[in-house]
Amino acid sequence: MKIALIGYGKMGKSIEKIATRRGHQIVCIIDENNQQDFDSGQFASADIAIEFTAPDVAEQNIRKCFQHSMPVVCGTTGWTNRLPAIKDEIEKNGNTLFWASNFSLGVNVFFQINKYLAKIMNDFPSYDIFLEEIHHIHKKDAPSGTAITIAEIILQNIERKTSWVKDDAQSSEQIPIFSIREGEVVGTHSVLYKSEMDSIVLTHEMKNREGLALGAVVAAEFSLGKKGLLSMNDLLELG
Repeated sequence: MKIALIGYGKMGKSIEKIATRRGHQIVCIIDENNQQDFDSGQFASADIAIEFTAPDVAEQNIRKCFQHSMPVVCGTTGWTNRLPAIKDEIEKNGNTLFWASNFSLGVNVFFQINKYLAKIMNDFPSYDIFLEEIHHIHKKDAPSGTAITIAEIILQNIERKTSWVKDDAQSSEQIPIFSIREGEVVGTHSVLYKSEMDSIVLTHEMKNREGLALGAVVAAEFSLGKKGLLSMNDLLELG
């Protein structure tokens, strides 16, 4: 498989390493200083693009790929309020986008565990709910896309909660998400159910970026020949 990398930070370099190890070829690398290469022969020769950049440029990068009928795997978070418009374009024009807030297998299992626990805790209103996420100081969006995904899973399964909010909740219907940025932390997410009697805490901690990079490359392998908006649920058949 020939891959175009869009974004060549720490994640891009990790994806390059994993993809090469799995026998794939990186034929084009596009970063902020060579945007003209979207129109290059090297980009056109790719089978698929993998995009890990920043929230303010992710949507335009995806659209540039669509202009060249290039399928895209995107792991950039912080821009998905505009995902419905992209989805409409995908359905209209037959494009391919695999998007995930987190490509780690462990995190996606963590999502399912949180769904199961939320269904149970719906019957125990004495427990309030809090989310905490910790990432490296270079991460631009807060809360993280992973934390938002977790919050939305809980909202779908706990009737007494209606929305999430960054930092302190203003009402009992809100789930607060506390974002911490320190050092080079890859990503730690915790869900707390807290009552006057006890607390239940679920935590997932990423040890390195290789798990994320591997997931992105496997997602690219999975996406070839498919159409539409794809997700980790499709890849892992988690439902």
